Amino acid sequence: MRVLYVTLAIVVSDQITKLLVKGFSLPFIDFYHQGMQLGQSIPVIGDFLRITFIENPGMAFGIEIGGRLFLALFTFIASIGIFVYLYKVRNEALVIRLTLAVILGGAIGNLIDRCFYGVIFGYAPLFYGKVVDFIDMDFFKIDFLGFYMDRFAVFNIADASVSTGIALILLFYKKFTDLDKSAAAVKEETVQYAAGEEKSDV
Repeated sequence: MRVLYVTLAIVVSDQITKLLVKGFSLPFIDFYHQGMQLGQSIPVIGDFLRITFIENPGMAFGIEIGGRLFLALFTFIASIGIFVYLYKVRNEALVIRLTLAVILGGAIGNLIDRCFYGVIFGYAPLFYGKVVDFIDMDFFKIDFLGFYMDRFAVFNIADASVSTGIALILLFYKKFTDLDKSAAAVKEETVQYAAGEEKSDV
């Protein structure tokens, strides 16, 4: 399953960028990288693209559903499910495997934050960490029925990977539905074969 290299690349790049923003230390080689202050913003392309350091206790793009423990466990179970499914479809079209690998990389990237950052940085127990977000992009203004938005929610590489994966599913929806139909057909043939075997035994 060579597409897992894509998953690995996403996880590594996600964690490196988060640590560069948040800061980290390696005591065994006496190295310390200060990182940014929480809430600090650095312009990259004027006001259109900024690096803004925030910590998110919820899901991607600031969505909050359930507590931190629930999110950590849900993400962990979902990651295992995606990995197992990826193994099952290892001989299917590349776009299907690539899509799942991209989503898996994003899920693992944020899972590391939720599970271990609280312990590593000393602010929370295991599974109660916050996700580091830093990509801050301008967005066209929306002012409708009391809802106002002029910037996109701050996100990270893991969030972007999950969103990209979902977009690929929507874009190649037919391939995924064909895969489901194929799996259903194989299951039906297996059931019919088993029923036929039982009848012949009788």
